[in-house]
Amino acid sequence: LNELKGRNIRVNVLHPGPIATPMQDQVLTEEAKQMFESLIPRGKMGRPEEIAAVALFLASDDSSFVNGLELSVDGGFSAI
Repeated sequence: LNELKGRNIRVNVLHPGPIATPMQDQVLTEEAKQMFESLIPRGKMGRPEEIAAVALFLASDDSSFVNGLELSVDGGFSAI
């Protein structure tokens, strides 16, 4: 991050967890979906809109002092 100092560039990483998408519907069996959901503390896969909301926050001026963050948006999946 030091080489970006003074250039008004922020570097943050968003780690999405299992997300319910049309592609997931095509490749995952119902059994696999239920297995994922049982492993996620929130009890469900995320929605694309939930990931987009976090990405928009990180791209906005509301996060102007956020830099060097790794953020898991996975319903607690990575915490178990």
